[in-house]
Amino acid sequence: MRLVAAFGLLTLSTVAHAQTVPMPPDATVLHDLVPTGTLRAAINLGNPVLAQPGPDGPIGVSVDLARALAARLGVPVAFVTYPGAGAVSGSAGAGAWDICFLAIDPKRAEGIRFTEPYVLIAGSYLVPAVSPIRSLEAVDRDGVRVSVGRGSAYDLFLSRALTRATLVRAPTSAEAVAAFARDGLDVAAGVYQPLAAYAAAHPEVRLLPGHFMEIPQAMGLPVGRPAGAAYLAGFIAQAKQDGLVRRGLAASGQDPELAAP
Repeated sequence: MRLVAAFGLLTLSTVAHAQTVPMPPDATVLHDLVPTGTLRAAINLGNPVLAQPGPDGPIGVSVDLARALAARLGVPVAFVTYPGAGAVSGSAGAGAWDICFLAIDPKRAEGIRFTEPYVLIAGSYLVPAVSPIRSLEAVDRDGVRVSVGRGSAYDLFLSRALTRATLVRAPTSAEAVAAFARDGLDVAAGVYQPLAAYAAAHPEVRLLPGHFMEIPQAMGLPVGRPAGAAYLAGFIAQAKQDGLVRRGLAASGQDPELAAP
């Protein structure tokens, strides 16, 4: 993991609906969200829809949200970067970060309190062009090996959903695609956007039509911080309503239509 310091520069506009506007933070909120005096935001670089590495630190919609939250709280922000979502969720109780940006999942919710989603993305399958697998349903068959990023939202989901296929776990989502190609695996599961980009550059593979899950991306914080959780819920509601999420997606080259309603 890598720590990149920065100061929050963005502010959020006011909105008409008072229920979506977070109140100015009190001492309890600051204790829950900024126990060290700096807002430490865990950034998953394994999902390019949310964040990408940049020359001066990470960029993307999750980075923009962290900066905006820090500005509202009146504190500096530091980015703690991880190569995959599993590493973020696995460190929820370690005290390394204060907020995170992850897909909502029941297993993760044991240690992380999530807001409502701010982005909705799809989980898709990649197969060799010559594969006999033509549908989502055909993936769950005996002998089918599905490459996934360990601890990703779709790894957690498919661990529950697939009963006959075998999951082959790689350390990160990017490495799962590399293992699929290198080891001759039958299927790669992942976020639609990077799989579609890979398929466009590699004619020997194709995407299966449709998607096997909707992946709701949310902000979160470790459980046991109720004042911070309530404040974060109001913050993300306002960020969606005033267009910050859509602008952050567009600014980092992502489809603003992925913003959750």
